[in-house]
Amino acid sequence: MSSIDSSGSQASVLLYGYGNPGRQDDGAGVLLVDELEIWAASSGRTDLVFERNYQLNVEDAWTAARHDIVVFVDASRAHEEGFRFRPLEPALRIAFSTHAMNPESVLALCRDLYGVQPSAYLLTVRGYSWEPNGAMTADARRNLEAAKADLVAILEAPGNLLHPLGPQER
Repeated sequence: MSSIDSSGSQASVLLYGYGNPGRQDDGAGVLLVDELEIWAASSGRTDLVFERNYQLNVEDAWTAARHDIVVFVDASRAHEEGFRFRPLEPALRIAFSTHAMNPESVLALCRDLYGVQPSAYLLTVRGYSWEPNGAMTADARRNLEAAKADLVAILEAPGNLLHPLGPQER
């Protein structure tokens, strides 16, 4: 099943994973998008588009602007356990971090440069270790599996991501 927009057309959904797979749990966003692409191919989902990168950049606003819905996926240390899925709003702000831009800034550029505002969400998977050249931790892998199951359920519900308030924070 796919998401249907208000006109009855199939909505285009961009799943954008970012992080560094060579730094243990930091690759959770990229790995989750890889696994979702395999799931989508086996399910015949043509409404889903997959992108990956080490970080978000200004150019990603053009990519996001071409879709009705964008789900950004990243690893995080910011919450206790598991994962979080929450709606996003555009907010142009300059921040210095390990990622060049945050998803809210990408959305603000979509709005300001291209005149569109896709429905957008951020899925963060709790990670624990960011050492170079190491394997993902078992705890982060469990969190990734739980996040994947939840996101697949959301993607299988028509129109779930187009609701004005979106799914509740999980």
